Amino acid sequence: MISVKHLTKYYGDHLAVDDISFEIESGHVYGFLGPNGAGKSTTMNIITGCLSATDGTVLIDGHDIFEEPDAAKRCIGYLPEHPPLYMNESALEYLIFVAEAKGLRGAELKQQLDDVIRKTGIESVKHRRISQLSKGYKQRVGIAQALLGNPKVIILDEPTVGLDPIQIIEIRDLIRDLGKTHTVIFSSHILSEVQAICDQIVMIAKGRLVALGAPEDLQKQLLSSHEILLTTDAPANEIAQFFTDVPHITELVAESSGKFTQVQIKTDQEDIYALSADLFRTFAKSRWIIFEMTLRKGNLEDVFLELTDNLPADSDLELDFDDEEDEA
Repeated sequence: MISVKHLTKYYGDHLAVDDISFEIESGHVYGFLGPNGAGKSTTMNIITGCLSATDGTVLIDGHDIFEEPDAAKRCIGYLPEHPPLYMNESALEYLIFVAEAKGLRGAELKQQLDDVIRKTGIESVKHRRISQLSKGYKQRVGIAQALLGNPKVIILDEPTVGLDPIQIIEIRDLIRDLGKTHTVIFSSHILSEVQAICDQIVMIAKGRLVALGAPEDLQKQLLSSHEILLTTDAPANEIAQFFTDVPHITELVAESSGKFTQVQIKTDQEDIYALSADLFRTFAKSRWIIFEMTLRKGNLEDVFLELTDNLPADSDLELDFDDEEDEA
């Protein structure tokens, strides 16, 4: 559906997008995940034809966005981070304007208007001025205009920024529904949001593509280890020898704290519960006691942190994996 090859973008001397290549297949919801300033919006603006590239190619359903912009853009519905809404018009008036600009007329125009208004849940506010709508409804109107023309791909840039928790849930549900009939790409710097909505993840950091795949596949393929934390009365200097016969331990750190020893164990074993059972059996054969055991399974946040930790030292990332927005 979308093929991006060697995409590069400079703003003066600043490299915003660094030789990115990836493929977007139809029938999936893709999440562009990365910290603020990672290059997500720049990449989206280039894909949609709103911004030129310094180098590289973008094909939308076989159409080059730079050589065949009209044909390529007909395949895309786009909601930028700041929706281009006309505040003095009603939602319906604005959507009619957008529909006509996209070439819709007559019965087809009416049918698509009814369809997008129903899908986005704005029936009750369609006759109100956009300036009087809440931020959540403004976002819905923005998504409705992106759906007009029945594009194959819907691209949403930070669609939940500035929304309250209820509005965020509603927009996420809407995106899930859109994913049943469209290929959807949305960007976010919030990990939980990407996990809640998408079935494919594109990770971008410092203008570079660092990973692409299903969330569960990224965790399996890229995460170095799970962790088990133990509290025991076994002496710290005997712990390493104690676990000599236990397989799949990649790292072990033991520190004494008063009469207890805190043990951090990392493992490359996919089934962390099997390793915890081995540890229990090992202790059961000894005179030492496990007072506490905590299993920490690797998650997508660990994957992202692991990948971005491998970037050069000049990568000044500001990670935000919270489920709250500064403007909410």
